[in-house]
Amino acid sequence: MKAENLTGPICVHAEAPVWSTSWGGVRWVDGDAADLVTLRDDGIHRLHLDDTYAAFVRPRVGGGFVALGARSLHLSDSPDGPARVAATFDLGDARFNDGTVDPHGRLLAGSMALGDAGAAGRMLRIGGDLDTTTVLSSVTVSNGVAFAPGGSRAYYVDTVTQRVDVFDVVEGELRGRRGFVTIPEEQGSPDGLTVAADGSVWVALWGGSAVRGYAPDGSLIARIDLPVPQVSACTFGGDDLGTLFITTSAQGLGADHGTEAGSLFAVQPGVSGVPVAAFAG
Repeated sequence: MKAENLTGPICVHAEAPVWSTSWGGVRWVDGDAADLVTLRDDGIHRLHLDDTYAAFVRPRVGGGFVALGARSLHLSDSPDGPARVAATFDLGDARFNDGTVDPHGRLLAGSMALGDAGAAGRMLRIGGDLDTTTVLSSVTVSNGVAFAPGGSRAYYVDTVTQRVDVFDVVEGELRGRRGFVTIPEEQGSPDGLTVAADGSVWVALWGGSAVRGYAPDGSLIARIDLPVPQVSACTFGGDDLGTLFITTSAQGLGADHGTEAGSLFAVQPGVSGVPVAAFAG
């Protein structure tokens, strides 16, 4: 399958796409710019966070959005901002990276180690009242996390492990972590991911110029090739949730890289996604 370039290279580090009717299209982050970028029928819109980084964004149950910055949680009552800092977190030698909202409306906010800090990252669960629990510790680069339809399983990537892991979800808790698929290093490293309504898992490959689709049993069912090396994340969207939107990054490539890196791509892979969960805060 071949993906279509929707935007051209408008970002340095496009990451963490999410579709929501609350803001009328697909929204993603331009990480180092600390911007939220939205593509809808009337064009491309940018909203800057008062932060040094933008990690990911999700809709709120009552409207507006929640966004994670480097170490802060931003809330907005409107889909297009402005946003205010509602909480800050002591992450030590780490910053927030990717994350999601679980079926109970709680944020799962992963972080990644900075510099040579090693496994200094973790995953926090943040409730609607901003109470916080550490779900995972000793993480190096926390990336994709998503729930299977029905919420009985959760898939997770710590990129340096070269694996997509799977958990059972028991009474809202992640249990029984085990390997789902392993990506050989020469094929890229797993980054962001999403899960379709049929239970298939779609994984962006950083350094691998591709998104791969896997059946619930871990068998490879699809490969989407991209004309850029650093494929960062993917999500289903569109009116029928049948379009897979894919973010790509030019991070570290230099101004003269001469590629389409930093663009948003899209493809229709023949399966559909599920509506995104909203934050209860």
